[in-house]
Amino acid sequence: MDKLWAMEVFVRVMECGSFSRAAESLNLANATITSSLRNLETHLGVMLIQRNTRHLRLTEEGEIFLPKCKEILKSVAQIESEVTVHATEISGMLRVESPFAIGQNILCPKLPELHKRYPNLSVAVNLTNEPHSMIERATDVAIRMGRVEDADLVARPIYEARYIICGAPSLVIELGSVSPSELDPRICMGLLKDNYQTPNLWTLTCQSEEVVIRPQGALSFNNTAALIQAATSKMGLIYVLDIFVVEAISQGKLVQIFSDWETSVCTFHAVTVKSRFASPKIRAFIDFMLEVLDPEHRPDLKSQIAVGSDRKMRKLR
Repeated sequence: MDKLWAMEVFVRVMECGSFSRAAESLNLANATITSSLRNLETHLGVMLIQRNTRHLRLTEEGEIFLPKCKEILKSVAQIESEVTVHATEISGMLRVESPFAIGQNILCPKLPELHKRYPNLSVAVNLTNEPHSMIERATDVAIRMGRVEDADLVARPIYEARYIICGAPSLVIELGSVSPSELDPRICMGLLKDNYQTPNLWTLTCQSEEVVIRPQGALSFNNTAALIQAATSKMGLIYVLDIFVVEAISQGKLVQIFSDWETSVCTFHAVTVKSRFASPKIRAFIDFMLEVLDPEHRPDLKSQIAVGSDRKMRKLR
């Protein structure tokens, strides 16, 4: 038995003064009203209403029960109203997880503008290159790179980064006008794969020509930040996503080469826990990010989002 519903029927019967008028107000059959009240009385083990064909009168137990029912129903209505209002407000705490690169270069610089737009919204940002369980950490939105390997998550593409080859200005000058096919692999530093044995290949295409380079430089790392630091120290060329080196390039510490060649693309996603109802603050945050991100790096939102078939989350470098 739905006790709350039965209480509402009981209160409505007494407010209307008859079973038939109560049934009409609730758009229910008379038999349904009668059955609901009878079940409530059976559950309580008391009679609440004495009734005949013309009159209704509360019993002593009914006199006690009626005001309590009204109080409970009023509290429920108030709680529902508060929850509904809160569900439409962009306020409270928003917990965001992001890789260091996109967090430092894109997300964090935009947070003051987000605060101006939504002054009642507080944002807690966790910068990490190791994806954590969003449910366990109570994370509202996570920025993830590449595939999202969890069926319980929903991913929306927000930023499209491209791999570029770059190096210290003095090293690039020494290379001169060399083409990718003439590039010496021994000056190419590698980003190691998960097994830490072999570096990722560099793939470049221009029209019908494709060049694949296997780095054989003196240094290799399993961390992009370390790779960039070595490159600025003139240890060799690197092949990394443009988002990771945008600051170093703008400061003149690194220079891009072979910009007319096509390379692989990696998409960043705004990831949320799958739910029937999307929080307004989460929607507002994702819409804001799409609005302020560089349009040239905005992926096609109509494209299919890569979601892995297994539930293992891939670590970010």
